[in-house]
Amino acid sequence: MSEHDTPSAPAANALQLHDARPFFEKALAYGVAHGIIDAAKLAAMNADAPKGMVQIARYFGSEFLRPELEKARDRMVNLVSLYLLESTGGDLHEAAVSLRDNSFLSRSKGGSDMLKRLIGMPESSNFGMGGYADAETPLLAVWSLRSHAEYQVELARRSQIQAAIRAAQWLADEYGLDEDALEEAGADAEAVVRTGLLLQALAPKAGDWPNAVVFEKIATAHRKKQTAAGTLKLSLPPGLPADLKEVFEAQRVTVLADLPRLLDAATPLRGLLRPTSGFRARYFLLDDPLAEVDDYHRSLADLDEEGADDPQPASKTWAKAVQGNEDEPSLLTLFLCLATGTPKKTVLTEKTAASLVRKLRKSGWQPQLATDFIRAHAAGVRQADYGDLWNSFVQESQATLQSDMDYQMHDALALLRRECHVVAG
Repeated sequence: MSEHDTPSAPAANALQLHDARPFFEKALAYGVAHGIIDAAKLAAMNADAPKGMVQIARYFGSEFLRPELEKARDRMVNLVSLYLLESTGGDLHEAAVSLRDNSFLSRSKGGSDMLKRLIGMPESSNFGMGGYADAETPLLAVWSLRSHAEYQVELARRSQIQAAIRAAQWLADEYGLDEDALEEAGADAEAVVRTGLLLQALAPKAGDWPNAVVFEKIATAHRKKQTAAGTLKLSLPPGLPADLKEVFEAQRVTVLADLPRLLDAATPLRGLLRPTSGFRARYFLLDDPLAEVDDYHRSLADLDEEGADDPQPASKTWAKAVQGNEDEPSLLTLFLCLATGTPKKTVLTEKTAASLVRKLRKSGWQPQLATDFIRAHAAGVRQADYGDLWNSFVQESQATLQSDMDYQMHDALALLRRECHVVAG
């Protein structure tokens, strides 16, 4: 009860008997008892209430069934109570004034709008678990009967999730990481933030988000230098917006606890970074099976020299990269991904293609990387043809892809649709 609510002892005892009443009813009773709400206002509320009940019953089911109308009454009273509690902080005097100065239906709508905003907030920090627009009505049906305390707990939880997602999106943008990659991998926002802190400590100059192979090399370099965990600073990324700093600070403890194991040469690094490990689950590294296979083949020292004069067959890395798609658009798509340092694909969605162009214009590209890949992995009899195909594409497309005048990327995307394998999506 507020400082305005100072009834006599008998009245206090009487009110105590009704503690279970909805807050709306308490505020209404207070307003009438203290002369805030007069007879005319009560008459207006009595006229509005049936209209609101019918509207709510129609929204959630049918206004022609008595059980639906009774449930609509409960929902309407609860919506008004939610709004009054949230807007007045539980002050009965302020709540009564709010009822006096505004229509009853507007207070109900205020509660509904509160819940719609809550439901619209992310429920999970996993990028692969986005909500669906058609889920609003059933969720609103549930939450319209929940208490204000439950609303506050859920609002606090979802607010933290929303902040973590914004922090992860900010990091992804800084590293040129397409949000599609986060969705496809089902990345947790907190894992992305932890990885960002690790990168600031281990590889502050890194320009791209690492896959497991690249991250293993980063950690191995520190192990060889015998870097002590205590000497590393978990600095916040430069340019981090002030409202996101709290998100990073919340993940700092976890990263600090993991650093000693990551840098301890006695702990097998491959074990820490295997996909099913607990350590790997706390961080987000790009899945790039091609890089892992390629790294494995490059590490083999006992190459078979007996067949050196035979035509070179395509490597397993090549077969895994093309996945049977050796038509020109698919190959050019793969080569373009290689040249821009993006995950290797033979088909791009419109969104991913746009992201690739933005990255190319921001960071440049290295066509030689695709050429080297062709020489190392394509079948010997096809290397010259593939090399010519790629070189021709580079010469003809470079000006368009890097044009400063193509602000909306219309020309660049039209070129990719024509020459590469781009699908809607």
